[in-house]
Amino acid sequence: MNTLFKGTLLAATAAVGMSLGTAPAVAATDILIGGGSVTGVYYQVALQTCALMNKHSGGKYNCVGRPALGSSFNINAVDRGLLDFGVAQSDVQSQAWNGEGEWDGKKKENIRAVFSMHPELLYVMTTKDSGIKSIADMKGKTISIGNPGSGQRGMALTVLPMYGIDPDKDIQAEGLQQNEASRALIDGKVDAFFYSVGHGSAAIEEPANSVDAAFVPVNSDAIKEMVASKPYYVMSTIPAGMYKGVDTDTETYGVKATVVASAAASDEMVYDFVKTIFSNLDELKKTHAAFKTLNPKEMLMGLSAPLHPGAEKYYKEMGWM
Repeated sequence: MNTLFKGTLLAATAAVGMSLGTAPAVAATDILIGGGSVTGVYYQVALQTCALMNKHSGGKYNCVGRPALGSSFNINAVDRGLLDFGVAQSDVQSQAWNGEGEWDGKKKENIRAVFSMHPELLYVMTTKDSGIKSIADMKGKTISIGNPGSGQRGMALTVLPMYGIDPDKDIQAEGLQQNEASRALIDGKVDAFFYSVGHGSAAIEEPANSVDAAFVPVNSDAIKEMVASKPYYVMSTIPAGMYKGVDTDTETYGVKATVVASAAASDEMVYDFVKTIFSNLDELKKTHAAFKTLNPKEMLMGLSAPLHPGAEKYYKEMGWM
């Protein structure tokens, strides 16, 4: 771990503790987890898993979950040892480990799989008066495809050409972070946005509560063929009634959120992290709507990089592999 990088990010936490007269434990090992946008579920993964570590480790660890720029950013930061753990889409993990996509020929060999979290779907959100009923209707529109380094940007750039849309020529593409994209839809500055997230995201709820919102299906034959060919994809549905004003099911596809670790992270630390999360899974499930259906069997699915030895040790002890 880059100690200067970590020290800067963790200094505020230590300062708060000292100001309250409770100096941090000298022997605590620092853990840094990268999530996503502050309004997204990735940030909640980082925040809530750290909360469990800090609560149940008896002062052994000082874990900080921080906002970050998304899947690709987290993969790169974990690979370089700037983060101990990062949250990334299952497809992005696969591409990074296999040297595909943006890592074509540049395999990220220092990432290790830990576990999966919630399934997350590709939301394409618009307004009912935008004229966008299909992805093909986006021609000539202003669309947020996600900030560089985010998983939804990669998904948007995959989906758009499958509907005959050239993102460089046919739309006004905006690379907004998700909190900005949600606000831009409310303010009428974009006609739609792409966002990959678990159910119950504030970034979806806020515009749904503010405008006459609609979701665009992502379910063409080409999409379904792609999903069938990739083990880390799944077709699913945004249920009617989940968000204000949306009274019909919307079919789309998705991935799983996964937690990856640096190969340099110690076996002991990763083992303790994994054991803490699974030993307190019921507590974690209560912290966010997207986590309600988590179960150990599914949390070992969707992993493409080799398991970190610390995680593997725990799973073997539990008889899960």
